[in-house]
Amino acid sequence: MSTKKKLPAHSRGSGNIFADLGLPNAEAHQLKAALVVQLKRLMADREITQTEAAKLVEMKQPDLSKLLRGHFKLVSVEKLLRMLTAFDQDVEITVKPHRKRGEAGRITFIPA
Repeated sequence: MSTKKKLPAHSRGSGNIFADLGLPNAEAHQLKAALVVQLKRLMADREITQTEAAKLVEMKQPDLSKLLRGHFKLVSVEKLLRMLTAFDQDVEITVKPHRKRGEAGRITFIPA
């Protein structure tokens, strides 16, 4: 007798939860989320507080706290990139043709 449970009806996600939820600017939200995760990792690696990190990235601590909890409207992608450079990170931007002609290009974040 098999004890395997049947999964409820579901569909495979696109890899971008913001697009799956039908939110506008889903690609920008996905990129910001990835950059914020990297920022949180850097803070954890250095074992610094939000207050110390806020001083480093020139932001008020309450705003940094909101950002770390997913309030991405507070900052632009450019500001997030500058925040990463404040943590002694190099940021490289590469532009290249999309592999499939006729399809829109995409933005990806690849942490080192």
